[in-house]
Amino acid sequence: MYLPAHFAQEDPALLHALMRDHPLATLVTLQGGEPMADHVPLSFDADTQTLRGHVARANPLWRAAAGQPVLAVFCGPQAYVSPSWYPSKASTHKVVPTWNYTVVHAHGRLRVVEEAPWLHALVSGLTQQHEAARPQPWAVSDAPPDYVQQMLGAIVGIEIGVDKLLGKWKISQNRSAADREGVAVGLAAGPAEARALAGLVHAGNTHEENPK
Repeated sequence: MYLPAHFAQEDPALLHALMRDHPLATLVTLQGGEPMADHVPLSFDADTQTLRGHVARANPLWRAAAGQPVLAVFCGPQAYVSPSWYPSKASTHKVVPTWNYTVVHAHGRLRVVEEAPWLHALVSGLTQQHEAARPQPWAVSDAPPDYVQQMLGAIVGIEIGVDKLLGKWKISQNRSAADREGVAVGLAAGPAEARALAGLVHAGNTHEENPK
């Protein structure tokens, strides 16, 4: 990933939060010498620096990538930035459109887990996590035990020990404070994802002006 210093995000808490809030990762592997991308929800354990998830047993990913280096890409809020939002447009007209976004790249080596108790604990934990906000959360134990065992047999667990996390927060840090505030205001008038990005741009408006 191209990563200019002024866009680099190195705060572990922010990197972990993005992975937690946007768990659907693009998992990039090499299969037969060709790059492949699968979209897999992954849960990050900050204590052990480990990503965990599962794929269909029919998916060739788990056989091809077992023991291999992989890349998991987590994408946070992103949005188009109009040059009309820059106050500097009125004085110089030297402005162009761009795209702001936040992303985390997690590098590590993939391990395959097929043990049923491990898989049961994984899916139970994930279900509890994602059902927690519902008035009547569904639990794995709500399904018949024989059906649960059948479903566990149709999946394979994957675990990625993360050895490197790279974060990129492209939130107009290379613009003046006035232009950054204009971007924040413009994004705030957009849909939910743009509004989330507006908050990041506004919060980052204390960065050094026009970093090189």
